[in-house]
Amino acid sequence: MRHQELGGKSIIIRLEIGGDRMNFGLVANMVSNLGGDIIAIDTIHIGNGISIRDMTVNVVDATAIRSITEAIEKIPGIRVVNTSDRTFLLHLGGKIEVTPKVTIQNRDDLSRVYTPDVARVCEAIREDPDKAFSLTIKRNTVAVISDGSAVLGLGNIGSRAAMPVMEGKAMLFKQFAGVDAFPICLDTTDTEEIIRTIKLIAPAFGGINLEDISSPRCFEIEERLRAELDIPVFHDDQHGTAVVAYAGLINALKIAGKAITDVTVVVCGIGAAGVAITNILLSAGVKEVIGVDREGILVEGETYSNPVKTKYASYTNPLKRSGTLRDALQGADVFIGVSGGKLLNRQDVLGMAPNPIVFAMANPEPEILPADIDDIAAVVATGRSDYPNQINNVLCFPGIFRAALDCRALAITEEMKLAASEAIASVITEDKLGKYDIVPSVFDQSVVERLRDRVIRAAIAGGVARRIPKEYR
Repeated sequence: MRHQELGGKSIIIRLEIGGDRMNFGLVANMVSNLGGDIIAIDTIHIGNGISIRDMTVNVVDATAIRSITEAIEKIPGIRVVNTSDRTFLLHLGGKIEVTPKVTIQNRDDLSRVYTPDVARVCEAIREDPDKAFSLTIKRNTVAVISDGSAVLGLGNIGSRAAMPVMEGKAMLFKQFAGVDAFPICLDTTDTEEIIRTIKLIAPAFGGINLEDISSPRCFEIEERLRAELDIPVFHDDQHGTAVVAYAGLINALKIAGKAITDVTVVVCGIGAAGVAITNILLSAGVKEVIGVDREGILVEGETYSNPVKTKYASYTNPLKRSGTLRDALQGADVFIGVSGGKLLNRQDVLGMAPNPIVFAMANPEPEILPADIDDIAAVVATGRSDYPNQINNVLCFPGIFRAALDCRALAITEEMKLAASEAIASVITEDKLGKYDIVPSVFDQSVVERLRDRVIRAAIAGGVARRIPKEYR
């Protein structure tokens, strides 16, 4: 159980062993001392004085893998042939595939799916381009697009290295909402090239999910594409995070006994997520949001190196407070962190208003550990799955795109995002609501159902739905 709690990994180390015998007691002790636990040894081959054996080892984290393999290499008569783990094995050959919806069994089938009969379908779309939504995969397909410049906590790792993340996202789209998604990683970080490329491939897709594009370029890319395309463009690092954070805050405020129009919110980390979180909170009725970044509290009138921060300061911090993060937190009701680990301490939280709400969402290390403030905070949430109240984008993007595709939305509006937050929050009913239960599990099937319903209604009310599903007519 301990390995499961810490997100443990199972690795397989293939060993080439010289001689007839091997002292596994020595190996076992060494593996144990380095944080591993041998759970199986399988003989693969024996012959000519050499044996090949697979040793399966549980490790708490990936850092132990290299230490163990390097130590084994130093044992005389042993060579590490290769090391694999379940994560790498799962990724072999990629995690997704394209499969046909019908089979081609004879010449007649071939003519209808391809030539010559397919020409009639092409002509129909040429005469009425909107028929592409009903006669091609555009109806149910989203492009997951990245340039690999801001991947998870890894930073700018490039387009090839970003592919496993985009593939994983495509899997989540399909499993949770039945949306077909395809990963596309662009080998450029040039803003104009990215915009032009996405516009050129857009006819094949019903929506564009931008992912892991660094700030501030991500803002311009999304804004331009939203203006120049007639399908939804959604930068999940911004808006997915914002939607789920606001959903969690809706329920956290109930526990803290505070109204959204009365609270002061401190947002730490004014990048893609921080800006989007601020915008959705202001739309939801928060009157005072104070943004804090490396420069300290952002104040209108100051000019910052990043124009996004200068613009941000112009519509936040209405009382023009100045100073450090600790200064911003004095008397504040809510802290939302999308910055870096260990930025807060207990004294900072003690300086907040009674029953403070702390969303320490930095990954992999939160701004403060929940255990450090559990006794003084009304609610603590993080971005991690091994603590309660995980603020996870998976609660948002499958359902919001399911809704957008089903009503053929022109865009995903602020009203649709607010509706998505309210839908997620509504899954936690009064009898389920608690300090450690403010957001539903990502595996709760009712999340997508509720989100789809409310978002479609918001799209229809906002005039961006090109199709009214029959249940809403």
